[in-house]
Amino acid sequence: MKIFFVIFAILACFSCPSMQSDLETYIVQVESPESQISTQQSRMDLESWYQSFMPKTIETAGSDEKPQLVYSYHNVIIGFAARLSAKQVKEMEKKPGFISARPQRILSLHTTHTPSFLGLQQNVGLWRDENYGEGVIIGLLDSGVTPDHPSFSEEGMPPPPAKWKGKCESNFTAKCNNKLIGARSYIEDKHSPIDDDGHGTHTSSTAAGNFVKGANVYGNAKGTAVGIAPRAHLAIYKVCTDGCLESDVLAGMDEAIDDGVDIMSLSLGGASRSFYDDAIALGAYSAAKRGILVSCSAGNGGPSDSTLSNEAPWILTVGASTVDRELKATVMLGNQKLFEGESAFSPKVPILEFFPLIDPSLSKLNFYSPYCEPGTLNDPKIKGKIVMCKLGNVVPVDKGQAVKDAGGVGMIVYNIQKYGFTTFSDPHVLPALSVTYQDGMEILDYMNSTSEPTARILFHGTIIGDKEAPVVAAYSSRGPSLASPGILKPDIIGPGNNILAAWPTSVDYNKHTKATFNIIQGTSMSCPHLSGVAALLKSTHPTWSPSAIKSAIMTTANTLNLANVPILDERLLPADIFSIGAGHVNPSRANDPGLIYDTPVKDYLPYLCSLNYTNQQVGSIVKHKVDCNKVKHIPEAQLNYPSFSIKFGESSQTYTRTVTNVGEANSSYSVEIDSPPGVTVIVKPSTLKFSQMNQKLIYQVTFTRRDNSTNSGIAQGFLKWSCKKYSVRCPIAVVLQPTIGF
Repeated sequence: MKIFFVIFAILACFSCPSMQSDLETYIVQVESPESQISTQQSRMDLESWYQSFMPKTIETAGSDEKPQLVYSYHNVIIGFAARLSAKQVKEMEKKPGFISARPQRILSLHTTHTPSFLGLQQNVGLWRDENYGEGVIIGLLDSGVTPDHPSFSEEGMPPPPAKWKGKCESNFTAKCNNKLIGARSYIEDKHSPIDDDGHGTHTSSTAAGNFVKGANVYGNAKGTAVGIAPRAHLAIYKVCTDGCLESDVLAGMDEAIDDGVDIMSLSLGGASRSFYDDAIALGAYSAAKRGILVSCSAGNGGPSDSTLSNEAPWILTVGASTVDRELKATVMLGNQKLFEGESAFSPKVPILEFFPLIDPSLSKLNFYSPYCEPGTLNDPKIKGKIVMCKLGNVVPVDKGQAVKDAGGVGMIVYNIQKYGFTTFSDPHVLPALSVTYQDGMEILDYMNSTSEPTARILFHGTIIGDKEAPVVAAYSSRGPSLASPGILKPDIIGPGNNILAAWPTSVDYNKHTKATFNIIQGTSMSCPHLSGVAALLKSTHPTWSPSAIKSAIMTTANTLNLANVPILDERLLPADIFSIGAGHVNPSRANDPGLIYDTPVKDYLPYLCSLNYTNQQVGSIVKHKVDCNKVKHIPEAQLNYPSFSIKFGESSQTYTRTVTNVGEANSSYSVEIDSPPGVTVIVKPSTLKFSQMNQKLIYQVTFTRRDNSTNSGIAQGFLKWSCKKYSVRCPIAVVLQPTIGF
C-alpha cells in the first residue's frame, strides 16, 4: 500500500447503491458443485452452476434492471461476483448450496539505491552470473503500468518460459515485450492496463524493473535504477483505480493462477478479517496450492498495534523500513537554531535569505487551514512567507500548491506525534521539507516567542550512510494478528520509506526536467522488494515451495542495523517483534539458508479447523467440502512456521517443528535459546545431525511460565540452530496473561 505521507481517511463505499440503481456488486460464495456435477469441473460446469443461483425474476417495481453475473471464479473461490438487489440476494439464499453473499468492499492501495542497500551487487552473491531472477514470472496486481517507461525495456530479456499462458489486452499487444509479457485490465469502462495513478508503475519497476541509468528526482538520489529481480518477467493485472474493488482483485488473482505466474505481488489490502471473508486470503490460498508465492503489504496503520492486513500464514506479509539514504534539507530559524529534515526539492540556485514564518492555524479562518488544504489558505498575510503545515488530510505536494497559490514562498511540513522520527523525502512544487513533530513544536514555540519569526530552508541533496538504518517506518502496520494470533505477523520488513522508482510522468512540478521517477513510501513499496527477492530465490531454487522460500527469507533476516545494534523503531527505541517479525530481509543469506521450515498445503486444513470456523467456512477456503470433526485439529502455533507466537497464563505448552536440510549433506546443528523474560524454553533434542540433503528432522519446544514471574504483556526471544556455516533463527513472541496466586 502506498502512503503518500497522509493519514488515510475512510474511503467512500464505491459499491453502495446509487440514486439511479437498486443493484450493487455482491461477492457470492457457494458450495463446491462436486455432488451436483462432474468432479472434473470445467469453466463451463462452474458457469452453469453459478447461473443456477442467479434470480430469474425482477422484484423491483418500475425497474428494468436485470441481475448480472460480473465474474465467474474458478480458482480463487467457489463463487462469483454479481450485480444484485438486496431482495434478489434474499431469493438466492434459499437455494441449496448457497453459503454467503455480501456487498463487495473497496480495498486500499496500501529504486536506485535499495538493491545495494540489500547487498545485491552485480556478479556478487545472489546477483552472481547475471542470474537476476531469470525465468521467473511476477504477477503484479495494482493500478496498471506505463509500458513505454525504460524500466520495462526488454533489453537483455529472454522470451517468457513455455508455461506462460497469459496475454495482453488486444489494444495493448504492441506495447508488450519479453519484459512485460502480459497486461490485462479488470476495471469497468477502463479496458486499458495503462497506469493512470503511478502506483502500479512504481511497484512493478521496484520488483523487476530493468537497468536505467541516470534516474533521479530533481537531481537527487541519482544513479542506475533497477528492480530487485531485473531479469524476471512481469505480468500486469490492473485491478485498482480509485481504490481496488474486491471483485476485480479476485478476477485478477483468478487469471494470474491460470496464466502461470510464479510470484504474485499485491501492494493493497483492507482491515483484518477472518480468512473465509478475506478476498486476498482466499485467492492466495488457491495460489499457494498451485505453488505460487503471494507477497502482500502489511498495511499503513502503524505504529498502532494490531493494524495488519493480509495476515494469512500462506501469505508473505511485509512491513516497511527506512534505507541508509537521506535527501537532507535543513531549516534555520532567525535565532540560529537548526533543524534537520528531508525533501526531494532541489532549487537551481541555493536560497540563502531568511523569510517570515506564518502559522495558518492562528487565522482561524478555516478548520482545515492548519493542514494547508487547497482552498483553505485565504489569509493575505501568507504572501511572501514560509508556511507551517500539519501532516495529514492531503498529500504534501497539494499542500505546497495551496501555499504557492496563496503567495507563500516555502513550506515546513511537521509530522503527527506518533510518527516519531520518521520523515519523508517528498517532491514539492516550492522550497519545502518534512520535519519531526518534536521539531515542529519547537519551531512553533519560537514563532510564539517573537513578533517577527523568520527562517530559511537549505537543501543538501543525497546523503548515504545512515548507520541507524534500517529503522521501522512509523506507518508500517504492527501485530499481533487479529485474525490468527498464533501466527507471528508481519513476517518480515523491507525497504519502504523514500523509495525511488519508475513513474508515468514528470514529478518536477516546475518543469525544469522531465524526470520519470518518483519517491514515495508505504508498505506498498516494501512488498515488491520482497516479491523481487522471492523471484531471485525461485530462479536459483526452482523446486522450492512458497513456504520454503518464505522460510529462507525469514530465518536469515537481519535483526541488527548498520551500526550493529538492534533495529530501532520510529521512536529510535529497539523495535519489538510485532513491528519487525523475523527482521529485515537479507537476500544473499536467504539464498543459502541451511535449513528450511516447509509447510505442506495439507497442513493448513487442521490449522483452519482449530480456528472455530464452521465446516462451510473452512470449505470456502480450501475449495472442497470439509468435516472438521473428522480432521485432527492442531493449535495455531503447531503449524510448521518459521516463528512462534504463544499466548498463555500458567500452563506450559509444547509444539513441534520439522526442518529440512538444504545446506550441506553431513552437518550438525546445535540449538541456542534466548528465552523471553518470564518464560523457560526447552528444546529437545538440542542437536540435529543430518547425513543427507533434503533430510527432515523434528524437534520439540516446550514453553513454561516461570513460577516467580509476575510479568504480563509481550515478551520476545528466539531459538537458533547453528553450525559452522549456517545460523537459522526462529523468533518467539509470547503474550503473558495476568495470573492468579503468583
